[in-house]
Amino acid sequence: MIERPPMSIDLTALPPAIRYKLLTAIVLPRPVAWVTTISTAGVVNAAPYSFFNLFGKDPALVVLGLEHHADGRLKDTTRNIRDTGEFVINLVSEDLVGPMVRSAAPAGPDLSEPAALGLDLAPSAHVRPPRLAAAPAAIECRRTVALGFSAEREILIGEALGLACRDGLIDRERWHVNWGGDYPVARLFADRYARLVEIERHTIPPGL
Repeated sequence: MIERPPMSIDLTALPPAIRYKLLTAIVLPRPVAWVTTISTAGVVNAAPYSFFNLFGKDPALVVLGLEHHADGRLKDTTRNIRDTGEFVINLVSEDLVGPMVRSAAPAGPDLSEPAALGLDLAPSAHVRPPRLAAAPAAIECRRTVALGFSAEREILIGEALGLACRDGLIDRERWHVNWGGDYPVARLFADRYARLVEIERHTIPPGL
């Protein structure tokens, strides 16, 4: 049997849209941050981002990949965070996938996605933007630093200040989180999402 050599692709030679298509189908699953912010006029915005993850514990940091409009204009989430310095990352349960996807539709800064989609809000304890009441968990964050890499791409690092969770999710005596198998959904690629299923635990052997 003839073994085929591995495929080698020069990503720098590809158009950005093709790079995005390939990489987002390779690096998966990705957690989804449904970000709520509030404008200086008091309008609450909600938008999903799948370039998101934790970035440290001391301080506790989160990282978001924010995309601007093609002409460089800021989208509502980025502008609101720049203006107020605060945001909330809401985790997405399976029953919230529909409204989460719909909240990504283009809308003007005067339209509140939670209000338009009938999503209840709840006050945050550490920041001004509210959280989505139906989200199983929400991380209240303060902007730390933003790095611009192009007219369309900004990397935002924020500090996690507070955590709000549904009743029973966290055991405060042992500080254990018990999802009970009902984990937040993950982004695959294009318009595809996934349920997470836990596999057998693998412990690192002593001495390694």
